[in-house]
Amino acid sequence: MIFDELKKAKMQAFKDKDLDARAVLEAVISRCMLQSVELKASGKELTDQETLTNIMKVVKELEEERISFEQAKRDEKVLSLTNQINFISKFLPKQLTEEEIRNIISTLEDKTMPSIMKYFKTNYQGQCDMGLVSKIAKNL
Repeated sequence: MIFDELKKAKMQAFKDKDLDARAVLEAVISRCMLQSVELKASGKELTDQETLTNIMKVVKELEEERISFEQAKRDEKVLSLTNQINFISKFLPKQLTEEEIRNIISTLEDKTMPSIMKYFKTNYQGQCDMGLVSKIAKNL
């Protein structure tokens, strides 16, 4: 499971005294633990897909934070956030390119927005930016 890999990486980051890796891993693991507790209340387990979704949310938050620090000219924070994003992105699957998304959409029979979004959410969750899928689908 990806969650177990994250915990192992956190232990290694502690040993290596890698503050950036520790910070981002703690954020992701905390999100996953909270979600796991909620799921256990309903008798379910945390899946790899849910873990990937949590990682993607953290990456998105870090990127937004990095933009704010870039505008404030805080280079040391920008570097730290960039390191965090690069580290945690290793746990994400390869992302689909814009061209690959276009090709997939062109093969679909039903090219309505809800149908396209549902298809990508079902089949390519964690492998593409849903905002990019939406943008491409609107421009068809």
